[in-house]
Amino acid sequence: MSTILLFEQILNGLQFGIMLFLMAAGLTLVFGVMGLINLAHGSLYMVGAFACAAVAAATGSFWLGVAASLAAAAAAGAVIEVAVIRRLYGRDHLDQVLATFALILVFSEGTRWIFGSFPLYLNVPASLSGAVILPGGVAYPTYRLAIIVVGIIVAAGLFALIGKTRIGVQIRAGEADREMIAALGIDIARLYTFVFALGAALAGLAGALVGTIQSVQVGMGEPVLILAFVVIVIGGIGSIKGALVGAILVGLTDTLGRFLLPSLFATMMSESDATSIGSALASMSIYILMALVLIFRPRGLFGATN
Repeated sequence: MSTILLFEQILNGLQFGIMLFLMAAGLTLVFGVMGLINLAHGSLYMVGAFACAAVAAATGSFWLGVAASLAAAAAAGAVIEVAVIRRLYGRDHLDQVLATFALILVFSEGTRWIFGSFPLYLNVPASLSGAVILPGGVAYPTYRLAIIVVGIIVAAGLFALIGKTRIGVQIRAGEADREMIAALGIDIARLYTFVFALGAALAGLAGALVGTIQSVQVGMGEPVLILAFVVIVIGGIGSIKGALVGAILVGLTDTLGRFLLPSLFATMMSESDATSIGSALASMSIYILMALVLIFRPRGLFGATN
């Protein structure tokens, strides 16, 4: 096995994990602060991807597309929070699941009506095309490396926002005791709208960044949403640090599993069968990891202990 190839797969796993972090960070904020199960979070990921693809195609600028993805996803998040989600905070989790599942259908059919059923494609911007030569002679795509860097910057920004700012204090207080901060004069409705729009914008950014790696199509957010839920279960609900660590663990487990496991079966069966079985086991390994974490840390790696 080539050391360079293994290093490339580790970077691929890190890039995949960073993309999952952008999804899971918004999801864990919404769940931790509002106590809301939002199945429509994947639809906001899809909104960001389609907004980026449409604006990039119309203007020829990928960067304008990214800006549009942030604006469109945040606006969509704010609208559905005010129009729908706000009525669900005091309701049972089953009502939240049913309502946000209905939003998935609305977003899917609305997107199909606007853009059609055929996938859209995004091109890597010229400034990020090509490869970077890393130490050891590893040539790695510049765009994938940029996704890792963007994710690290976003993570640092979220840590600073939550830990160092006034709005961050309000968010943490709202997670601990929403009635108390409302009694202190803080507009809890405005705070919730901000948190929901922030989470939506992060999902939209993830969709825009991944749109150049895979096609942009209706329903693309649901598989990623499942993995994002796995991430927050592993990391701990409401924890940004947990979302980051959990996402990297899931990304590395999935990517390295798909790379290493087929070689274990290559001597016993055909290459195609080994690849198929290895990929299936790699997909299972994510959930095995989640089960192991729940056995020893039922609230996740960085979840609250009380």
